[in-house]
Amino acid sequence: MTKRQRQRLVRGALYAVFVLVVLVVSLVADWPRIQHSFFNLEIAAEMFPRVVTVAARNTLLYTFLAFTFGLGLGLLLALMRLSTIGPYRWFARIYIEIFRGLPALLTIFLVGFGLPIAFGVRWNILVYITLGLGLVSAAYMAETIRAGIEGVPKGQMEAARSLGMSYSRAMMSVVIPQGFRIVIPPLTNELVLLIKDTSLLFVLGTTATTMELLKYGRDLLNQRFNPTPLIVVGLVYLAITVPMTQLVGVLERRNQRAR
Repeated sequence: MTKRQRQRLVRGALYAVFVLVVLVVSLVADWPRIQHSFFNLEIAAEMFPRVVTVAARNTLLYTFLAFTFGLGLGLLLALMRLSTIGPYRWFARIYIEIFRGLPALLTIFLVGFGLPIAFGVRWNILVYITLGLGLVSAAYMAETIRAGIEGVPKGQMEAARSLGMSYSRAMMSVVIPQGFRIVIPPLTNELVLLIKDTSLLFVLGTTATTMELLKYGRDLLNQRFNPTPLIVVGLVYLAITVPMTQLVGVLERRNQRAR
């Protein structure tokens, strides 16, 4: 047999194994029981439109607030990491190491229950959500933004300075915009991760009007003793995140062509 014939034979065998496994699973699985336990249409129908108008809306709102706060703080931390002032660099590095090392659930818990004890005041839950998720995402976005800024050719800064721009103006007008163009795909990935991290907000004790997707599905699971709500919630998550992941691919291809 030639090399090409062997490759075709191996490929055909792999296809045959895959089809065989699918057939065995299809024949052995108890589909009526699976449908009743995980795809109960009556329970799924009862979830609409509340799963969209309340749970999904809150999830997107929390994600937007946390991402906006995290992006601003992450940019500040990235600039501090690149600063020539030692204490700024040390503070930014310590912050990034701490909040990347701590579990996000622990950070949210400490923010939600530690700040009221520390300051003796109870803020709106949106403040705790924004801080809890934003502090964690800022640590990751800071390193991403720093890498993007360092990826800009040094000649861009030198050219801007030669035109009479100050360092800060050249950084804000020339370097940072180009750096953001580089890091748009990884920042979009961070946004997708942030959407899923909203499922950790149950630790703050959200109410019926402030619950996010997973909390809504868990509450219905406890009421119905049926996993269908979690399946519906998972499909809603996918309806939100899959277009974003596709967008990441488009942005990466555009960046590669631009380079």
